[in-house]
Amino acid sequence: QVQLVESGGGSAQAGGSLRLSCEASGTELRLATLEWYRQTPGSQRELVARMPSNGRATYHDSVQGRFFVFGDNTKNKMYLQMDKMKPEDKGVYYCKDTERLIWGQGIQVTVSS
Repeated sequence: QVQLVESGGGSAQAGGSLRLSCEASGTELRLATLEWYRQTPGSQRELVARMPSNGRATYHDSVQGRFFVFGDNTKNKMYLQMDKMKPEDKGVYYCKDTERLIWGQGIQVTVSS
């Protein structure tokens, strides 16, 4: 059974950093196109970053140059490094395997000004 589990959320000050992890079981992340989404109350999930299995990562304009997605194949994990954070970065973050349509459970991120 394929499962994705996020970790690393929490609170950050504006201008600070957090690193989210997405760990997979039952599949190899390096073979999949993976995405990070963000959701705030009353809003739909918003695509934040996309990492193709074979290509360059792409980002939402609001996080371009501040967020970076990368993987560690030895740990079967994908990471979302969030730097220079802003209060509007807050939300529940989800990772997704686009081929298998599998979502993680989500993890909360808050940013204080």
